[in-house]
Amino acid sequence: MNSGTVIFDPYLPWAVLGALGALMAALLLFAGARGLLGAWVRGLATAALLLALANPSLQEEDRSPLTDIVLVVVDETASQRISDRTEQTEAALEELSAEITARTNTELRVVRVGDGPGNAGTLLVAAMTEALSEIPQARLAGTILLSDGQVHDLGPMPNLPAPLHLLLTGREGDWDRRLVVKTAPAFGILGEEVELTVRIEDQGDVPAAAQGQVSLEIAVDGGEPFAVDVPVGRDITVPLSLDHGGMNVVQLTVPEAEGELTDRNNAAVVQINGVRDRLRVLLVSGEPHAGERTWRNLLKSDSAVDLVHFTILRPPEKQDGVPVSELSLIAFPTRELFLEKIDDFDLIIFDRYRRRGILPQIYLANIAQYVEAGGAVLVAAGPDFASANSIYRSPLADIIPGEPTARVIEEGFTPEISDVGNRHPVTAGLAPTNLAEGEAPWGRWFRLIEVEPMAGEVVMTGPGDRPLLMLDRVGEGRVALLASDHAWLWSRGYEGGGPQLELLRRLAHWMMKEPELEEEALTATAEGQTMTITRRALTDGEREVTVIGPDGVETVVPLTEIAPGRWSAEFTGAEPGLYRLSDGELDAVVGLGPSAPREFEETLASGEKLAAAVDATRGGVLALENGVPRLRDVGEGRNAAGRGWIGLTPREAALTTDLRISPLIAAWLFLALVALLTIAAWLREGRRSTPKAG
Repeated sequence: MNSGTVIFDPYLPWAVLGALGALMAALLLFAGARGLLGAWVRGLATAALLLALANPSLQEEDRSPLTDIVLVVVDETASQRISDRTEQTEAALEELSAEITARTNTELRVVRVGDGPGNAGTLLVAAMTEALSEIPQARLAGTILLSDGQVHDLGPMPNLPAPLHLLLTGREGDWDRRLVVKTAPAFGILGEEVELTVRIEDQGDVPAAAQGQVSLEIAVDGGEPFAVDVPVGRDITVPLSLDHGGMNVVQLTVPEAEGELTDRNNAAVVQINGVRDRLRVLLVSGEPHAGERTWRNLLKSDSAVDLVHFTILRPPEKQDGVPVSELSLIAFPTRELFLEKIDDFDLIIFDRYRRRGILPQIYLANIAQYVEAGGAVLVAAGPDFASANSIYRSPLADIIPGEPTARVIEEGFTPEISDVGNRHPVTAGLAPTNLAEGEAPWGRWFRLIEVEPMAGEVVMTGPGDRPLLMLDRVGEGRVALLASDHAWLWSRGYEGGGPQLELLRRLAHWMMKEPELEEEALTATAEGQTMTITRRALTDGEREVTVIGPDGVETVVPLTEIAPGRWSAEFTGAEPGLYRLSDGELDAVVGLGPSAPREFEETLASGEKLAAAVDATRGGVLALENGVPRLRDVGEGRNAAGRGWIGLTPREAALTTDLRISPLIAAWLFLALVALLTIAAWLREGRRSTPKAG
C-alpha cells in the first residue's frame, strides 16, 4: 500500500520566512495604494519566491498493513473447574477462535490463567496486564475475559484503547454452601477447652429443601467424627479439648447438599498446637548428697514446672526425744501425695531413695498402677538401689527396667551413648563430633550401680558396656532408670563437665510424652502445599510412607535416612485439605493449604468486581449461559456491547517499509517562474509610464 504526503523543509527558519512575507505584503499594499499597475504581478512573484524558500517536497511511503489483535484471557483457576464451567469456557473459546480467525486482518492471542501462588486466588488482572504489555496499543482491537468474574487482584487497570468484555461462566440458578472458620487458636492448653468460631453461609438461589439447620462433623487427628446440628448464617462456637501435646489436626465438615456447586468449601482443617500449662513434678530425695541440688535446679529453672520436693531426713526408727513441734521439717503427706493426688503429677522422681517404712507397700503399688495408667517415674539410683532396702524390692520392681545385682562399681569411667542411644531422641546428638583423636567427649563419673536389663532400651553405658541409662514404656506410662548418682559432676564442670542439663531436660520431657522426643514417631509439617515427612525409629531398614490425599488417591513416598534413626522426605499435595499418612505401623494426619482456600470463598459467577473496568471501555458483561455473543465492528469510543453481541474496534495499523522524499517543483523552475513574473511586472509598469503619441 502506497501513500503520498506534501511536506515542507524550509531553507530558512519559519520565523524568518514569516517576517519576509509580512514585509513584502506591506510593500505590495503600499504599491497598490499608489496605483502601481504591476503590483499584483509582483505579489505573485513574491509568493513564488516564498514558496521556493519553504522547499515543498513530496513524501511517499510504502506501507504494509498489520493485523488487528484480539486478546482472550481464559480463567482456569480452581473455581472455574466446578460444575460445567470448564466445558462452558472451552466451548466459548472454540467458537470465538473460529469467528476471530475468519475475520480479515485479525489475529487471536489466548492467555490462560492458573491458580495463583499459595492462597493468592485468581490473578486475572495481572495476567491481562502482562499480556497487554506485549501488544502494541495501535493494534489492539479488543480484550475478552472468559471467567466467573471472581478475581482477587483488583487494582489500577491498564489503559485500554479498545473495548473490554467479560463473558461469564456459571448458571443463573447456581447456589453454594460454605464453611467459614472465623477464629481458631494457634495453641491450646492440654486438658482445657479451646473454642473455634465457625459460620455456615449459603450463597445464591438456595432451594427451600436445603434451608434450616445442617449437620457439622468434627474429627480430631483423623479419628471418628462426631456431629452437631447448627443453624445456617450464624456464628457458632465449637468447644474442643486437646488430648495430646504437639500438633492437633481438627477437621470440620458440612455434608454436601443436593444441587450445590461444590463441596470443596464444605470442609476446613485447623491445626492447633497442644501445650502443657504447668508440669507438676514430685521429687522425693533420700539422704542428702551432692547431686540432689542438680535435680532441683533443673526443675526450678523451668518456669512451667510446679515442683513439690521432699527430702527424707528423719526415718521413723529414729527416736531422739525431740518434740515434733520443734522440728523444722513438715510432716510428709504420704497419703495425700501417693493415694489421693498422685494423678495430679506428670512425673515422680526418686533420687537415691530407699525404703524406710515411710511409704507402705500399698503406696508403692499405687505408684506402679499410676505408671500403668499413663504416669511417669524416674529412678536416679545410688548405692541404696543395690542394698536390701532398694525400692526395687517392692511392687515397683514390676515397672523398673533393670534389676540391681547388689554390686556397686566405683571407678572412673566416661559415659558413652549406645547404638540404640544414637537413634533415641533423648540421647541422639549429645556427644560432640569435633573431637581430636583420643579426646574424651566429656568428664568422667566414678560410680555405677550394676543392673541387669529386664526391659526397655539401654541408651547410655558405663564401664564394661554396662547399662547406665535405661528407658522403658510400661502400659500407658514411662519409666527411666539412671544407674548412677554422679551426674552432678558434669554440672560442676569436672574434667570439662558434660551436657547434664540437656540430658536431664530431654529425659524429663520424654517421660512427660513431649512429641518431639518420641523415639517411634511419624510426623509431618506443612508449608503451603508441601509437607515434610519425618519418621523416627530405633531399628534399621528402608522406610516408605503411603500418603492418602483428600480425594482418596494413594501415593507411596520413599524416605531417605538423614541421621541415625531418622528418615525424611518432602511431598507436594495436589490440592489443599486433610492428608493421611501411614507406614504400616504408625499413622499421622496433616492439613495442607489454608483452612479456607480463597478460590472457594465466593463461587457464584458475578461481573460486579470487573463492571467498572468494562464500563470504562464501553464493553459488556454477558453470560455464556445465553450463548456465545456475535462479534461486530464498532468505531472507537462508540458503545461496544448489546443484546447477543460484543464489538471490536478495527485499528487499521500498518508498518512503513519504505520512505522516499523528492522536491515537489525543481529549484530551477521556481527561479524561472520568479524571473518571468518579475519581467512581467516590469513590462506592465513600463507600459503605463510611456507617453501617448500626439
